[in-house]
Amino acid sequence: MSPRYLKTASQTATTASAPEIDVGYIVKGVIDDIRQNGDAAVQRYSEKFDHWSPKSFKLSKEDIAVAIAAVPKQTIEDIKQVQAKVRRFAQAQKDSIREFEVETEPGVFLGQRNNPIATVGAYIPGGRYPLLASAHMTILTAKVAGVPHVIGTTPPIAGKIPNSTVAAMHLAGADEIFILGGVQAIAAMAVGTETVRKVDFIAGPGNAFVAEAKRQLFGDIGIDLLAGPTEILIITDETADPFTVATDILSQAEHGPDSPAIILTTSEKVARTAMAYIDKILEELPTAAIAGTSWKVHGEVIVADTIDEAWKVASEIASEHVQVFTKNPRDALEKISAYGALFLGEKTCVSYGDKCIGTNHVLPTRKAARYTGGLWVGKFLRTCTYQEVRDAEASGELGRLCGRAARAENFEGHARSGDLRAQKYLNDEYSWIETARRPAPITKGNL
Repeated sequence: MSPRYLKTASQTATTASAPEIDVGYIVKGVIDDIRQNGDAAVQRYSEKFDHWSPKSFKLSKEDIAVAIAAVPKQTIEDIKQVQAKVRRFAQAQKDSIREFEVETEPGVFLGQRNNPIATVGAYIPGGRYPLLASAHMTILTAKVAGVPHVIGTTPPIAGKIPNSTVAAMHLAGADEIFILGGVQAIAAMAVGTETVRKVDFIAGPGNAFVAEAKRQLFGDIGIDLLAGPTEILIITDETADPFTVATDILSQAEHGPDSPAIILTTSEKVARTAMAYIDKILEELPTAAIAGTSWKVHGEVIVADTIDEAWKVASEIASEHVQVFTKNPRDALEKISAYGALFLGEKTCVSYGDKCIGTNHVLPTRKAARYTGGLWVGKFLRTCTYQEVRDAEASGELGRLCGRAARAENFEGHARSGDLRAQKYLNDEYSWIETARRPAPITKGNL
């Protein structure tokens, strides 16, 4: 049997009545202008979009110190505690990526090195919420990877410097901090201006304009991924607590009015009770205007006949965040094939991942989990190989093999590189070498 839907997502977007906005066209215009006019263009767009036009977007050491001094002591302590957890996990990830050298056959040595990217740009969103945690996930993770220079940018909030975000960026290890948001921040870092250093890679989530800017600039620079609206999928059986399900669904629905929130269960009773609790919680939730819209328009409730069917449906959904509230939650590790991050058991929740547990919260959305994982320390490393042939006979044998393999593909130049080693180290004879080694006549063109 197919799964049954107790609630489906609306087929019409909440902005259907709003004028159509060509995000790609707008973003391209901003990028082209900044590429051509540098800081002057950045200044114009910052004033236009954020009403922010300071003499310098870059914070001085004194500016940073003033910002940190304005942050409550408890917030600073909490930032440090969370960053310690993120650092610990990122270091464990780095330790798992082994550099090695192996002698694959006598005299032939192959290896790999993990080289950090030289310069990284980290975008820390502002807007509706000051996302301090994104500083931990991007800047700190890049520094653990060994990136020597990290630029952090974040928009002003209501025309002011977001002090807590600046504190998080500084404590994460940012080498430069700019109060600059939106497309103008992404473009400035990607193409470079008079005051913003060009980076090699940009990481961090953002709105549709930020994501489109990263998409258009990919190739000029590397990017982590193209993040869409936050997603949550909660899988339950009859053992789940419906109130916990409802609370956790709304914890992610409040990210934005377009955040998909899905309950997938084998228990219709749990589903209907959770739905009732969601309605009740929304009556007094401070962020109900956003969370309620998200749930009404994008929320879904699916009832599967068996847990195996639920695992299959979950893999097809490929959600960014998957919470598992079942009798044996660790079964999901083997049963679900596509997800951004798993949160196993009711003692765990997505909010921990977002804010404080230590794993990275920059994760794939819109089914991108089918082909990629989220941001991690390895994204800031380039795993590069190297080769060294020390044994003459081994080089000669490889030369013979290379010659045959290359000529099978009509690559005569490649073949001759192999021939030369076979001639040098195994005394093979090749007519082209004898001909080419004859002294060439000296003419005016050679001089």
